[in-house]
Amino acid sequence: MIYRRSKAREVALQLLYRVDLNPSMTKEQVADFITNRINDQASRDFALLLYQQTMRNLSGIDEMLVKSAENWRLPRMAAVDRNLLRLGVFELSHQKDTPSEVVMNESIELAKRFGTAESPSFINGILDKICSTERPKPENA
Repeated sequence: MIYRRSKAREVALQLLYRVDLNPSMTKEQVADFITNRINDQASRDFALLLYQQTMRNLSGIDEMLVKSAENWRLPRMAAVDRNLLRLGVFELSHQKDTPSEVVMNESIELAKRFGTAESPSFINGILDKICSTERPKPENA
């Protein structure tokens, strides 16, 4: 069973991927894409928030990725991995109410579903590095 927020993340990833390869998608096409894939309004709203805010913060997110992904340029990354990292970085750096463990687990699961055999470890390594700089663990942990 796929949970509502997981489905919203999946749809946001699919949108990021589509727009990465076809930048001319309209707002109406984005809304239709979400509506056709998600039944409940709360999940639709979350998917749209993830997509819009990731796009709005894309230059800063990409900058973080370039710094953290040693020996990897963004265009060289597989499109799925690149957009999954963008989504994960957005949540880690801007959605402070979502625990980093949740972001990491969700990102790895999406990598297993949509990426290559190497994607989960690639995603895990980069997001873990970003997580340690964006969300330092408390000293008592």
